[in-house]
Amino acid sequence: MSPPVAPPAWSRWLVPPAALSVHLSIGQAYAWSVFKPPLESSLNLSGTQSALPFQLAIVMLGLSAAFGGTLVERNGPRWAMTVALICFSSGFLISALGAETKQFWLIVLGYGFVGGIGLGIGYISPVSTLIKWFPDRPGMATGIAIMGFGGGALIASPWSAQMLKSFGSDNTGIAQTFLILGLSYAVFMTLGVLLVRVPRTEDSQDPANEPGAPALTGVQVSANSAVRTPQFWCLWVVLCMNVTAGIGILEKAAPMITDFFADTSTPVSVSAAAGFVALLSAANMAGRIGWSSTSDLIGRKNIYRVYLGVGAIMYALIALFGDSSKPLFILCALVILSFYGGGFATVPAYLKDLFGTYQVGAIHGRLLTAWSLAGVLGPLIVNWIADHQKDAGKHGASLYDTSFVIMIGLLVIGFVANELVRPVNARHHIPAPRKAADVERQQSEPA
Repeated sequence: MSPPVAPPAWSRWLVPPAALSVHLSIGQAYAWSVFKPPLESSLNLSGTQSALPFQLAIVMLGLSAAFGGTLVERNGPRWAMTVALICFSSGFLISALGAETKQFWLIVLGYGFVGGIGLGIGYISPVSTLIKWFPDRPGMATGIAIMGFGGGALIASPWSAQMLKSFGSDNTGIAQTFLILGLSYAVFMTLGVLLVRVPRTEDSQDPANEPGAPALTGVQVSANSAVRTPQFWCLWVVLCMNVTAGIGILEKAAPMITDFFADTSTPVSVSAAAGFVALLSAANMAGRIGWSSTSDLIGRKNIYRVYLGVGAIMYALIALFGDSSKPLFILCALVILSFYGGGFATVPAYLKDLFGTYQVGAIHGRLLTAWSLAGVLGPLIVNWIADHQKDAGKHGASLYDTSFVIMIGLLVIGFVANELVRPVNARHHIPAPRKAADVERQQSEPA
């Protein structure tokens, strides 16, 4: 499928809605917890088992983004969005069959494996295209799209819960809900497939009518070369540390705030804890557009200094004073989650600054393997330590003291890695954009 080139009158402001249609759909992944209780009761699953589809989906997100990034760059955003549509929607349809027949392995296969591929390809599908359309505001452009991934659950959670209430929470009701989600997301993502365009370049017959469509200029580094640079691995550490710190709170938010104030005169109710989770989701979404847009003004390295340095301070405040002030605990957690979302949205622009736009989507895909590790590492640290502290007879805020100290240490490591980022050495640059294909071919040949 050839990438569709924008006609002369095409507005670049039509591209962010195309990206949003995909990211709002695949952002449903953050709403998986809605299906856990009904799956556990209808299929006799444990909590660990009911988490398997989500865990596999996140792993496949990182892997498919890493291995499919080059294909996305080569075949263009329409191809990538089409693959994401087919995989993500098919995952729900396979899961519906699994729920109806009470075959849990089909749900794991559908939602986790097949749907997870759709997550990864869909996540990176618009990145390089948006950066090429908005070279003047790359942080804002990628922030708009990736904001959708953070906000997708705000739509999917109440929608899915209402369908389960209407259809029933037995296996048949779950199957009907999966079926409707799969078909609905297919229609919604099709809007993105039809709407997306790539900008014209100087090699086209006509120059682009909108700003933001120049030929490749400045520093350009191929994906194969990028992964051989220290800059890539410094950013890999930065992203991994920032995500680990954020997801450590996000995954255990409701029980964490309940534990923190269980021994105080103002304990947190179940409904209030759920409201806290909703606030965190809103902060996650707002941070993706707000902080990434700010990075266009103050620079990518400076904004990551904020994410990592101020984030460490927020964790320290929670550890020291969080159980004595509910507003302080909530405020610090909201700031940390806004940095979590902002880190995701800003990193494509950071990659563009360092490696150019030539294969930024493929480079971004490889970098997302840091997310796969952090998605396991963050919850593991918080849950494992809390369980051991509870076994030792501790309770309340003391269940998390050690975890927060570890998170502060990880953020400091990320801060140092960010300080080590320097411009890419000229030996990694592509000699000229027109020679890019030759460079890639030479790199793939055996020595």
